[in-house]
Amino acid sequence: MKQFFITTAIDYANGSPHLGHAYEKVLADVIARTQRLRGNPVHFLTGLDEHGQKVQQSAQARQIAPQVLCDQVAEEFKTLLQTLHISNDDYLRTTEPRHQHAVRAVLQKLYDQGDIYQGEYRGFYSARQEQFLLEKDRVNGQWPEIYGEVVEVVEKNYFFKLAQHQDWLRDFLHTNPDWIFPAYRQKEVVEFLKEPLNDLCISRPRERLAWGIPLPFDENFVTYVWFDALVNYISAVGYGTPEFSQNWPADVHVIGKDILVPAHAVYWPIMLKAIGLPLPRQLLVHGWVLLAGKKESKTEIERAKAAGETRANALDLIVSHGADALRYFLQRVVVIGQDSDFSFEQFTARYNSELADDLGNCVARLLNMASRYSGGKVPVATIAEEPEHTLRAEWEKFAPEIIPLADGYQFHTLLEKLNTFVKAINRYLDVRSPWKLAKSADPTDQARVASSLAHLAESVRLTAATLAPITPEISSRMLGLLGQPPVEKWAGNLTWGDRLAGAQLSEKVILFPKIELPKVG
Repeated sequence: MKQFFITTAIDYANGSPHLGHAYEKVLADVIARTQRLRGNPVHFLTGLDEHGQKVQQSAQARQIAPQVLCDQVAEEFKTLLQTLHISNDDYLRTTEPRHQHAVRAVLQKLYDQGDIYQGEYRGFYSARQEQFLLEKDRVNGQWPEIYGEVVEVVEKNYFFKLAQHQDWLRDFLHTNPDWIFPAYRQKEVVEFLKEPLNDLCISRPRERLAWGIPLPFDENFVTYVWFDALVNYISAVGYGTPEFSQNWPADVHVIGKDILVPAHAVYWPIMLKAIGLPLPRQLLVHGWVLLAGKKESKTEIERAKAAGETRANALDLIVSHGADALRYFLQRVVVIGQDSDFSFEQFTARYNSELADDLGNCVARLLNMASRYSGGKVPVATIAEEPEHTLRAEWEKFAPEIIPLADGYQFHTLLEKLNTFVKAINRYLDVRSPWKLAKSADPTDQARVASSLAHLAESVRLTAATLAPITPEISSRMLGLLGQPPVEKWAGNLTWGDRLAGAQLSEKVILFPKIELPKVG
């Protein structure tokens, strides 16, 4: 049985992780967890891109070997994955033998087919982007800042016959209009392909760049970064082995908008076609998470340090308020495909209002009242009147939307609708006011108290089950307070029922202590 295969872009070993890396990993993790909850076997891949000129230069500047630098950076990224509760099944580093073997096999196959040839390159080169540039890349006659220093070079290199597949790629995009999500990103690729493609330079002379995978047919050259990095998607799942078909084609590549064109939407599909492999089923392209309107990057971090600016690190929120609080915020406010601005003010406002005041209040009320009125256990519901019907109707309206919203990557809408349900729970309690009914000697009022606690407990359970892929730790903790195990499958767990009757509840806890805005100097 083929597994649901999901990947992220592999991070570049030239700097420490930041909020942008965290967002992409969390997004992919939420999708992977959603698939597992739906009962599908999942293989979730991420990793580190370790070769290239920038890594070599950074290592030289630190007076250490490139591999030592990569080892240090790999540990930083792996630590981030652990602290964010990322459930990846594999972590590939491009210096691993399994990857290098696959890269050389792909190159040799293309060379043997006549798809790679040697020629002379004459033009401009960006060391920052490790990319050859054309005159059309200038803006108003100047090279954009993203390229850093651009130099003119003339050298022999090897080229991949990219241009001969341009018409095929245009046709593929026309017949597969949903290949890239969101759809407007696919339109960007179609526009890009209106200009003729050049063949792709896929090598660098070892005299200029030693830190790379040597070409199997000419050891005097190493592989260009994209012909190395992109292959990670197949090298990690056994390219060339019988097990390969258990995962390939990938179901979704999760990438940032900055590496869509040309790398993932032009180079990668054409490379796969040339070696006779099916294309991934979808590219999911997200925007940037901006801080103060700027993309978080190694360059920006270094610039801020040089300018003496004090920058609050968003990743510090993982330590201070838990990984799930940050996971919740990122999925709550970011619309996939669009850029979103992060601020500590926004984070604090969402945390305090939606997690502490709304969700945390539901849980606290349940545990407090159950302790006072039902011996710390969930009572049996024997009464269902208008308030109960109204609450349950809110759930029945929302429940059928959960899986379609998750399948459509609309996690911000899913959380918005879930928060509407949580507010309905608190309204229900205000209407029922079981703390008032508990003072009555009327047996019917006592039955109303018991029924309101049962409805509250079931509402909290359903909320926790819905949150499982987005905030797994919070979900498990909420269910633990109800005496229930973590949710492993959604089937049967998103349906209103009475399974909690008689369950022993935990003592009252403050699930989300309120926070104050961090002071930034």
